[in-house]
Amino acid sequence: MSSILIVLTGARNWTQRDGSQHPTGFWAEEFVVPHRLLVGAGVDVTIATPGGLTPVADQGSLSAAALGNDEGKAAELRAYLEQVAELLESPARLEDIDPTEFDGVLIPGGHGPMQDLAVNPDVARVLATLLPDPTKVVASLCHGPASFFSAGAPDGAWLFKGRRMTAFTDEEERQAGLADNATWLLEERLRDAGAQFESGPAWGSYVVVDGNLVTGQNPASSEAGTEALLKELAARA
Repeated sequence: MSSILIVLTGARNWTQRDGSQHPTGFWAEEFVVPHRLLVGAGVDVTIATPGGLTPVADQGSLSAAALGNDEGKAAELRAYLEQVAELLESPARLEDIDPTEFDGVLIPGGHGPMQDLAVNPDVARVLATLLPDPTKVVASLCHGPASFFSAGAPDGAWLFKGRRMTAFTDEEERQAGLADNATWLLEERLRDAGAQFESGPAWGSYVVVDGNLVTGQNPASSEAGTEALLKELAARA
C-alpha cells in the first residue's frame, strides 16, 4: 500500500499589501477530491499541518458562487468535510513527520500556503527529502506550490529551479480580484525563482508532470492532478 502525506495550511488569514487580513484556509475542492480519490484507491493518507493546528476550509471555497453556481457541489464538499471532521480536527504535527516514511506528499492550495507554508522549515525538510528521490512523488495544486519557496538545495540554490510546473496563474488571481492587494503573485514569483512555468486557459483543468513532480493549475485540476499522482505512485511501486 502506498502512503501519502497531505500537508494543509494552518493559516486562517492572508496578509495583504495594505496590512489588512484576508480570511483564508485550504481550498475545499483541492483537499476533498484528492482525499476521496486517494482513500478510494487504497492509499494510506496522513494529514499534517504546522504545529498540528486544526486546518479550516476557506469559506469562499464552499460557496456555490465559487463552484459555477453549483449548489449540489457545494453541499457535497461540505458533507465530505463533515465526514472527515475528526481527521481534520487532530492532524499530525508537521514538525514530527518523518518524510522517509511516505511515498509522496500532496500540498493543496487556497491562499493559506502563501502565508505559512511558503516560509515553513518543516515543509522544506519534507520537500528536500522527497523531491531528489526518484522513487518518491511530490504533488501540489493551485496555490500549494507557494510551499516550494521554502526549499533550498544543499548548494543554496532553490530546490525546484529548472523544474516544469504549473500553479494558480497571475491572470486567474486578477480575475478573482485579489491581485492588486497581494504582497506577491505566485506565477510571477515561481518564474523569477527559476521554474519553467506552464499554464492552460484560466479556470480550466491543467496538469504538468515533470518526472516525480506533479502540479495542477487550479481547483478544476484537482481530479486530474490526483489521477496523475496515483499514476506516478503506481509507476514507482
